[in-house]
Amino acid sequence: MQPSQAGASAAPHSQTLSRGIRVLEILADADSPLTIAEVAAALGVHRSIAYRILRTLEDHGVVVRNAAGAVRLGPRMAALARGVSRDLQAAALPELTSVANEFGMTAFIAVLDRVEVVTLVSVEPRQAHATVAQRPGTRHPLAAGAPGIAIQSLLSSAQWAELGGDAGRRAEASALGAPGFATSHDEVIPGLASVAVPLSVPGEPPAALAVVYLAGAREPAELGARLGLAAAAIAARMR
Repeated sequence: MQPSQAGASAAPHSQTLSRGIRVLEILADADSPLTIAEVAAALGVHRSIAYRILRTLEDHGVVVRNAAGAVRLGPRMAALARGVSRDLQAAALPELTSVANEFGMTAFIAVLDRVEVVTLVSVEPRQAHATVAQRPGTRHPLAAGAPGIAIQSLLSSAQWAELGGDAGRRAEASALGAPGFATSHDEVIPGLASVAVPLSVPGEPPAALAVVYLAGAREPAELGARLGLAAAAIAARMR
């Protein structure tokens, strides 16, 4: 995915650092290891520049190469990810696990990152014939999907102004108080549905607790009610 408009509008303070972070984003979005040439093409630089960046990232353990020389994210990235909103992740995991196993669906926490929604942590059910994976780090526009709508319902006028105005604001977000949950289908990934509830925790960015599943598998109201209870439990643990 391309960098958000908010991030792309300002020149980076360090081009090398910016490129290194972009390489990590490219590898995170890839379904399989990438060759150096593929990374260079995605980054828009010469192969030699991509090689130097990858070597530096490899030295720090955040990138590894397989026997064929293709690169992917390294185990060090998992350790770094655990440090992001550590308290929120710890508070959410028991509830995510309970919801995932109860409904046989992937449950996850998504947080606001500028004008995008990013999956912070996810749990897949222990036993299910087929589940939809929602990997941490997955991102999509704030204007799309149930998690985005739920997060929008938490934003103040000042926060919208910081995001550059009301572009992409969903009407459903303003009416979320009645049902207490947001729904979407075929918005982020064709054939998939999502239900989400807002999650507001002091000291953390606006967030949503959500499940993703094959459309028609469950009644949204049932899922929304259960997610609401889980969100309340998470917020209580964070007090």
